[in-house]
Amino acid sequence: MGGKITEREFLESLLTSDIMTYTRYFFEKRFKKRYIESHHHTQIGEVLNRVYAGEITRLMINIFPRSGKTELAVKNFISCGFAINPASKFIHLTYSNELALDNSESIRDDFIRNEEHQKVFPYLKIRTSSTAKNKWYTTAGGGIYSVATGGAITGFGAGEIDNITDRELQDIDEFIPVKTSLFNGAILIDDPLKPDDAFSDTLREKINRRYLNTIKSRINSIHTPIIIIGQRLHPNDFCGFILDIEGKKEDGGEWDVLSIPSLYVENGEYKSIWESKMPVTELLKLKESDEYTFESQYQQNPVSEKGKLFPKSELSFYNPELFKFDKTNYSVFFIDPADRGDDFAGVFGYLLNGIIYIDDIICNNTGLEYNIPASIDLALNKEPSYSQIEGNGGWIQTAKDIRSGIWAKNENIDIRIINETKNKEEKIASQAYFIKKRFCFRSDYEKLPQYKKSVDMLTKYMKGVKDQRDDIPDVLANVSIYLRRNGLLEQ
Repeated sequence: MGGKITEREFLESLLTSDIMTYTRYFFEKRFKKRYIESHHHTQIGEVLNRVYAGEITRLMINIFPRSGKTELAVKNFISCGFAINPASKFIHLTYSNELALDNSESIRDDFIRNEEHQKVFPYLKIRTSSTAKNKWYTTAGGGIYSVATGGAITGFGAGEIDNITDRELQDIDEFIPVKTSLFNGAILIDDPLKPDDAFSDTLREKINRRYLNTIKSRINSIHTPIIIIGQRLHPNDFCGFILDIEGKKEDGGEWDVLSIPSLYVENGEYKSIWESKMPVTELLKLKESDEYTFESQYQQNPVSEKGKLFPKSELSFYNPELFKFDKTNYSVFFIDPADRGDDFAGVFGYLLNGIIYIDDIICNNTGLEYNIPASIDLALNKEPSYSQIEGNGGWIQTAKDIRSGIWAKNENIDIRIINETKNKEEKIASQAYFIKKRFCFRSDYEKLPQYKKSVDMLTKYMKGVKDQRDDIPDVLANVSIYLRRNGLLEQ
């Protein structure tokens, strides 16, 4: 029979069983005052405990600024993770290299090396040779690598490497790693993008692609958790990008998402989730003065209905199974190969009684090897009355290739190459009324991946926001201008 549990062992068990208990305890030890928490801290603590337990491996926490998220979900989570298992391996990323290093140093010196921490977890030691802020190791073989989101991550992986036998390596397609019962580390990404950079397409895309090209490959096991913590900044920010490709768990995707707005309504009255830090009056002033910042950063809704230029509620839809296009004798096909190479856009529509019915759409970033033949095939199958391709800059040859491919089999199709010089934002805004009133979209678009992507892009397009996905709104605006100029679209 075992002996009595010591006070230290009891405290060790208590603190490693709940992240909030751990956080409260060491906050008081470090700062000699009580940890001020609110309901959102409890919510975060609950999902982080599920990460420790292995119940969640892909976690996204969207929360307002000044919420205390870094203290709880980065510093305390990682240091507690080391206490649970000193062999844990973490990668910590944030938008600033300086901030990443400061967090790493705080975890090492303010927590693990702290005298109060050592009293409870004497077995958790830092190697004496670990003097660097960005990468250091425990004596048990664990460690942390901290760097800016856009920085290099070399020679380090998060979590425990799966134990794969030679036989399993031969049958790798059928191999499913077995989850261990012990927590082994994680990748934590805290505010991957600086708010000032959110409206730069170039900077946003650079960080987004890093997830696929670098970050995701740094997990040592499919069971290694990846945690993203931060405020929403833009419809296509880091969180939006990942949810687009991997999806929420509730929709059959991979990610558990905890979205915490700062302001909510209860019994007909506005309430702040943290009244002592962010009074309702302060939040309402922000809502009044800068709705987009409020909706995105404070409410985790970067696509507020009021800010949309094409809200879904203002678009018209038709049932293609009931519609008879043999009653129309005019159709159009407009193509925009790409602005910066991100999305190829092409729309085909039938004109009937002053309404343009969008029947088919090409919208993807698959590449010209797919989109040139797809455009040629659509034109040959539909035989539009008029076709138009934007041929700006380097895309002139692509436009010529599409036109040559069409004319090689049907010289009677009217197809023009134009050089667009208008300001895109002004052009889209000027045609928004007519797109909403005179364009009609398929009601079954959810079943058509490229059509669905187009409707999503259109309904996410924001008023007065620069550097957003505008390929579909732009090509629809070109259709509207052409039809109105030629008196084919009712005013």
